[in-house]
Amino acid sequence: MKKKQFIAAFLIVFSVMLSSFVFYGYQILFTPNILVDQDEQFFAIENGTTFKELQNQLYDQHVVNDLVSFSLLAKVKGFDKNIKPGMYLLKGDMSNMAAINLLRSGSQTPVKLTFNNARLIEELAPKLTMTLQIDSADIAPYLLSDSVARSYGFTRETFISMFLPNTYEVYWTASPKDILDRMKMEYDRFWDETRRAKAEKLGLAPVEVITVASIVDAETNKMDEAARIAGVYLNRLEKGYKLQADPTLKFAMKKFELRRIINKDKEYESPYNTYKYRGLPPGPINMPSIAAIEAVLNAEEHRYLYFCAKDDFSGYHVFAKTLTEHNRNAAKFQRALNKERIYR
Repeated sequence: MKKKQFIAAFLIVFSVMLSSFVFYGYQILFTPNILVDQDEQFFAIENGTTFKELQNQLYDQHVVNDLVSFSLLAKVKGFDKNIKPGMYLLKGDMSNMAAINLLRSGSQTPVKLTFNNARLIEELAPKLTMTLQIDSADIAPYLLSDSVARSYGFTRETFISMFLPNTYEVYWTASPKDILDRMKMEYDRFWDETRRAKAEKLGLAPVEVITVASIVDAETNKMDEAARIAGVYLNRLEKGYKLQADPTLKFAMKKFELRRIINKDKEYESPYNTYKYRGLPPGPINMPSIAAIEAVLNAEEHRYLYFCAKDDFSGYHVFAKTLTEHNRNAAKFQRALNKERIYR
């Protein structure tokens, strides 16, 4: 009788323990434990992160509700020995199982890399790394290297042409080479047969189109007149005239703030001084917008050879076919500058 009672008691205790174990096991595996009652958020794991550091990170950022259950399952699944760096999107009310499977797989969520302007290629470094694990100091030497530029088919002066301003999706752990490879891929994709055919019709290589576009972009922020300005520069190139573009001279002197170019400036010695030298400068004077590039490829056909800023400071320009007409327009603008006491 005592033996039966013992067995019955044992079975009861065992059943209770088994039920508790199954229940806790279910909780460990499937009960929401990640960002409980919170919205989804990105979670970054840096290179070389240890499991202890990861635990602290999860705790400090209030990502995990029950760190013990998460850690137990992580060790069972071997995640503690195989932590993969990356940027991961964790969902609200995620289970330990789902979260560990995601982190263990290394299936990162891409981050957005956006850049839209730069006058000098070195200005690109912080823009390219703003949302990435790497620092601007990691990529800067690549941007300024002659050999790196040549490896992608550019010179140091034209290397900025490879970077088309846009928004891209990349992995947070991307290396400098990964970023440069991606930019070259996007450059090649942009310069498809249609755009290359348009460039060839203009008698320009893609890099030369971008150089003209950089001047157009520096001349105006009014895209409704960009194609007309592009047409002026193309007309001057075709006739063998000097471009005489103020923005190229400002770039040469590194005086981007100048509102007024004087005759002394025009003697500045630089291959970028298009008042002294015919043809295009050695490379772009900024990273032009895609809109400016399209404006050059689809430049307005006309007979204008000159243009000058309007004297109402609207940002628009007046165009001329003859030097006499242009000189009248320029004189009006000079008088407007004098009236506003703008001398440089």
